Amino acid sequence: MKMHISIDKKAGFCSGVKKAIRKAEEALVQHGSLYCLGQIVHNEAEESRLQTLGLQVINPEQMKQLHNTRVLIRAHGEPPETYRIAAENNLTLIDATCPVVLRLQQKIKKSFETGKATQAQVVIYGRKNHPEVIGLNGQIRNKALVIEGPEEIDKIDLSRPVSLFAQTTKNKNTYQEIIQRIEAEKGKVMIGGELHFTSNNSICAQVSNRDAHLRDFAGANDLLIFVAGKNSSNGKYLYSVCRDANPNTFMVSSPGELEPAWFSPGQKVGVSGATSTPEWLLEAVAAKISTFKYPNIW
Repeated sequence: MKMHISIDKKAGFCSGVKKAIRKAEEALVQHGSLYCLGQIVHNEAEESRLQTLGLQVINPEQMKQLHNTRVLIRAHGEPPETYRIAAENNLTLIDATCPVVLRLQQKIKKSFETGKATQAQVVIYGRKNHPEVIGLNGQIRNKALVIEGPEEIDKIDLSRPVSLFAQTTKNKNTYQEIIQRIEAEKGKVMIGGELHFTSNNSICAQVSNRDAHLRDFAGANDLLIFVAGKNSSNGKYLYSVCRDANPNTFMVSSPGELEPAWFSPGQKVGVSGATSTPEWLLEAVAAKISTFKYPNIW
């Protein structure tokens, strides 16, 4: 009895990552080599592919030593300091900052400037060491308070106005919980009879809208293989969505991590992945599964 394997047609790179990969490939074809400030995408297999084409990942300290060459700014974006150093060192920047992230950077900067008169706080819900958050906070000279979950709202000075933003790839349900808890707490310390708290819809729709689809896709299969890089925040979150919908869900970063014991004849097996997972890797995982029980790929 054969297994049936289906690849999630809505999985694969988000538009921001596609743009960054495309810009990197174009530069590599033209010049044969290219520096990238940080991981271009949180997927080890895709990074390895690009490195064979001549992409070299560097950190901020290494960038400071470069002169008269090309450096790619990935979709996560960068703080203003990066652009200042590039100008001083005569570096040509290939800027692939995601438009969603770029708009968020601008909103945070504007919120900070307009809130100075009232000593307003900019609060960012996100991972403190995430490159996007570093870039966001850098827009306002690292003056934002970064919180990683609802349990940290006690760090916010609720006697002052608060403007809340979220890292674009964070869990929208957790973000709503943070908003509700701040509203409840801030209501206890009303400033001049008014609630001085604003929340901003800054989570990427391409990420948040995958939730419902992934729940349906995972639930429609007997077994779900979720493919994501080990360092992908988006991957960890979307994997948890799949696992909630279907406990028989496993996460792998490459075909070599698949275990034949997970599979059995007659199963409907779904293959999906994070917004940082390339389509070619999803196909490679599905092909590897096909060698276990000779299923039909459809």
